[in-house]
Amino acid sequence: MSAPGAGFAEDAKKQRPEGGVEFQLPQSPEMLPLRIGYIREEPDGPRPASRLDVEPENAGIAGAEMGIEENNAGGRFTGHAYTLDAETVASPEDALAALEKLHGSGHNYFIVDASAPTLLALADWAKDKKVLLFNVRATDVALRQDDCRINVMHIVPDRHMLADALAQYLISMDWKDWLLVHGSTEPDLAYTESIKRAAKRFGAIIVDIREYADVSGGRRDDVGVIPEPTPSKQASADSAMVPSQSYDVIVVADEQQQFGPLMPYRGGGEPKIVAGTTGLTATTWSPGHEKWGATQANNNFEKDFDRLMLPIDYQAYVAARTIGEAVTRNPDNDFATVAAFIRGPELQLATFKGIKQQFRPWDGQFRQPILIATDKVPVSVSPQRGFPHASHPEIEVDTLGIDEPESLCKM
Repeated sequence: MSAPGAGFAEDAKKQRPEGGVEFQLPQSPEMLPLRIGYIREEPDGPRPASRLDVEPENAGIAGAEMGIEENNAGGRFTGHAYTLDAETVASPEDALAALEKLHGSGHNYFIVDASAPTLLALADWAKDKKVLLFNVRATDVALRQDDCRINVMHIVPDRHMLADALAQYLISMDWKDWLLVHGSTEPDLAYTESIKRAAKRFGAIIVDIREYADVSGGRRDDVGVIPEPTPSKQASADSAMVPSQSYDVIVVADEQQQFGPLMPYRGGGEPKIVAGTTGLTATTWSPGHEKWGATQANNNFEKDFDRLMLPIDYQAYVAARTIGEAVTRNPDNDFATVAAFIRGPELQLATFKGIKQQFRPWDGQFRQPILIATDKVPVSVSPQRGFPHASHPEIEVDTLGIDEPESLCKM
């Protein structure tokens, strides 16, 4: 019995002209699916002062899709077909159900756009499973300290990194005297503590700290007025307020953008530079960023999604590209090997910041330069020169955030 297809081979041989040249095209590798999950928790909170600060429905997901597209450009040669499966949830319980469902269908890598409590619930469920989570939203310092988890990699900087990046720039400009105005929410108080830490660490002086009292109604004309100084305990009934001290910068802690954007323009203080969570900010991405290939990245994103790329998009993009780079370098896609590669020094990710980037081995935080930017243009990139440190002097970005000797993370 002849082998299957032998007849076709003989026919082809008879029809081939003598002296002809036969070409054998290389076969494409079999494409293996590599599924990446995306769990997005719907934010729960008041609307910001400006509707321009309301995130689009595909915030983050669009950035991950851009990363998936780049992964597939290389995946054609390694035999991997990347897909993104997104689940939008409203609670930690829903997030757990989504994680369990996606993991059961073959997903090992997950981009998590969620709050700290939800991220911790997911990490604890995934303990001892073949699951690696990429945090792109939660800036809580505790996630890199006492509450760190070995199965969580942090793309988004924590508040300490952001505050340090801003502080370095302000001090390098000789703007060392700060008025700190903060809201009363838990995130605002947490960012306030990070600002205080950065001031002490790098040599700034906080001349006064004032708490912004929330104005019910949210659209009244007195929203955003700088609070007056706190009455002095030694003041008499005739002298109600301490004298206002001079300052170079108003540093605002208002993560939900309730009053900060209006603060420079509603009175109650000297007309100074505003920085922190509004005005001059420390951020992972700016639509005005143009160096190191960022112009092309912004243009490609705008072409594909008809809007500007936000920091959350960039962070999700970096997460997707991290997975793609690690699998490309380890094409067998053994989970333990890929996860170890991501945590190790061999990962060298180029994501439009001018240097190769990787994760800190002691807490899973992504090392990265931080842009110092207005709402329109970047004005600098931190770390700034002249802020050395002892533990890793060859890695300048480790001057931002929690350095290894002060880390409380035990993974």
